[in-house]
Amino acid sequence: MDRSKQVDAHGLEASLIQIINRHHSSSLKLRESTEKAKKDAIRSARRVSELLVDSVNKEVQEAFVMQKRIEMEIRALAASILQFGKQTDQWLAASHSINTAIKEIGDFENWMKTMEFDCKSINAAICNIHQE
Repeated sequence: MDRSKQVDAHGLEASLIQIINRHHSSSLKLRESTEKAKKDAIRSARRVSELLVDSVNKEVQEAFVMQKRIEMEIRALAASILQFGKQTDQWLAASHSINTAIKEIGDFENWMKTMEFDCKSINAAICNIHQE
């Protein structure tokens, strides 16, 4: 019976070793499969990340180009405003000069009327003196 127990023990040990080997083999396959899936997931995530970065970079680049265009327009508008301001100042100075000239003409016309009246008065006085 010892021999039978030895054969059974040997068979049991062989079965356990076989089970352990199968388990080890299936664990290795599972590990390889998991590692492959992990690498695929990392590769896919990297690709998605690159696509997202490219998309965002494109939008950032477009925003940067638009910002540069806006800055150029602002500079052009500032230059135009400055030019229009100078032109407005020139127009104001010209209109002030015209107003001053018109006032002077009005003053000269008044002076001429006064002179004409004075001359007529003097003339009338001389005529009166001469007739007497």
